[in-house]
Amino acid sequence: MQFASAGWVVALRSQKYQGMDKSHFDKLSVTQGDPFEKTRTALAGTDFSDVRYTPRTGSTNEDALRLLGQPENQGATVVTDFQNAGSGRKGRKWIAPPGSALLFTTILPTSLDASALWAVPFWCGLAISNALALHGVGTTLQWPNDVLLEGRKVAGILCVSRGAGARVWAACGVGINLTRTDDEPYRGIDPPPAFLDDVALTDRAELLATILGQFARSLGDLHDAQRIARQWQDAARLPGATYRLLVDGEARPFEAVAQRLGYGGALVVLHNGSEREISFADARVLR
Repeated sequence: MQFASAGWVVALRSQKYQGMDKSHFDKLSVTQGDPFEKTRTALAGTDFSDVRYTPRTGSTNEDALRLLGQPENQGATVVTDFQNAGSGRKGRKWIAPPGSALLFTTILPTSLDASALWAVPFWCGLAISNALALHGVGTTLQWPNDVLLEGRKVAGILCVSRGAGARVWAACGVGINLTRTDDEPYRGIDPPPAFLDDVALTDRAELLATILGQFARSLGDLHDAQRIARQWQDAARLPGATYRLLVDGEARPFEAVAQRLGYGGALVVLHNGSEREISFADARVLR
C-alpha cells in the first residue's frame, strides 16, 4: 500500500515489494556507451558509486520503491533519459522531453529515524543548490521542494520511503531542467520553467557526480534535522521571502511573508499581522 503527501510518496511494507533484487534492473544496466560511466568513476570509493542507467523508464521513483530496504541496493541511483510517468507533488506530471533533463532517484545508503524523515527533501534541496553553485549556477530554494533559477522552477524533488516502526528507508527523486526545447507541452506551463542552459552549459553526467558527491559529503547531517532546517532557511532567504499560497479547502490564495520552518517542515508565515503555520501536505505555492 502507498500514499502520497507533499514531497513524499511513502510505501508501507507489503508482499508486493518483497523479494525483488538487483536482477530486476538487469534491463537498466548499460555497460557499453553508458553516458554515466564517468559519474561512477568520479564517485568510486563513496557510498553513491552504484549508478544504474536506463534510456527510458516509467518513473525512477517507482523503480527505486521496488528496491528500498534491500542491502544490495543501498546508495544506488537510477537515472534515465526519459520517464513517461514522472510525477511531482500531489500527482502533478513532470514534463521533460527525452534528453532535456537530469532525471534520477537515489536510495540513501542508511536507514533513518522516522521522526527525522521530514528533513530529507530539504537536505536534498540543499545538496542540489550547492552542486549547481559549483557549476556556476546560483539558485534559490523555495518551500517545500523546489529549486528556482532567476525566480522560475529549474528543479523539483519528490522523495519516497518505506519503513516500519522507528526506522525507515528513503530515496530522493530529482528532476532538473537542463536544455530548453521547443516542445509543445512546455507552452502550457505558467509560469514557464527555467533551464540551466539559460545561464550555463552543464554536462549532466558531471552534474550528477557533483550532486551525489554533495550527498556523500552531507549524509551525516541527516542525524540532525534541525541543523538541516537552519541551513535550508538560509538558502531559501528566510525570514523575509514572500509566498503566494493556496491552502486546500480555501477558495482564494493569499500572500504572506515566510518566517521560518516549523515542526515537521511546515512553513511559518506572517499574514495579516499574525503567524500561521502551513503544512506542506495542505498547500500549494503559486508563483
